[in-house]
Amino acid sequence: MDGTIINSIPATERVWTNWALKHGLDVATFLPTMHGVRGIDTITRLGLPGVDPVAEAKEVEQQEMDDVEGIVPISGAIDFLKSLPAGRWGIVTSAPVALARRRLAATGIPLPEVIVTADDVTKGKPAPDGYRLGAQRLGFDSADCLVFEDVPAGILAGEGAGAHVVVMTATHHHPIETGHPLLKNYDGVSVEQQADGTLKLLRAAG
Repeated sequence: MDGTIINSIPATERVWTNWALKHGLDVATFLPTMHGVRGIDTITRLGLPGVDPVAEAKEVEQQEMDDVEGIVPISGAIDFLKSLPAGRWGIVTSAPVALARRRLAATGIPLPEVIVTADDVTKGKPAPDGYRLGAQRLGFDSADCLVFEDVPAGILAGEGAGAHVVVMTATHHHPIETGHPLLKNYDGVSVEQQADGTLKLLRAAG
């Protein structure tokens, strides 16, 4: 969701910058480590003394719920998603379900039939659990799915699930090293249903 169909980086980084400063962290070093990962996993991994990861993650979540300013869909995303056959796509996000719904509503992106959030898995990205569950709910093997990702943790999760991966670069400030195909946005991107029912991703020249 974040970084793949919506750009929420300004809002996300505002909230997490405040949290990092409160705990005496170096913001420039910390921020790259929290994208694409569940908040509770980010906080737990730091092992800060006297910090309750569950309580802190809830506090951060509420602040993110309150701050949706500047969150926008990635160019072409809404039209692309509307063009997909019903029941053939879903969202697998590290955000809690309430935050996911809040951000999607703020951007006008339709809610898919399948959405897997931080609340649905015990191991978040880079573990592949979310993508495996998403594929299962869609009724497909994850090896037959195409994952759109933008950060290393998500790419590893897609790879671990055995899915095909496309890397979105709309929110990247620096080149990402990957062997997967790159996609800047969804302008000129469409799908074509094949005779066997599979979907083929097409991108207009230029």
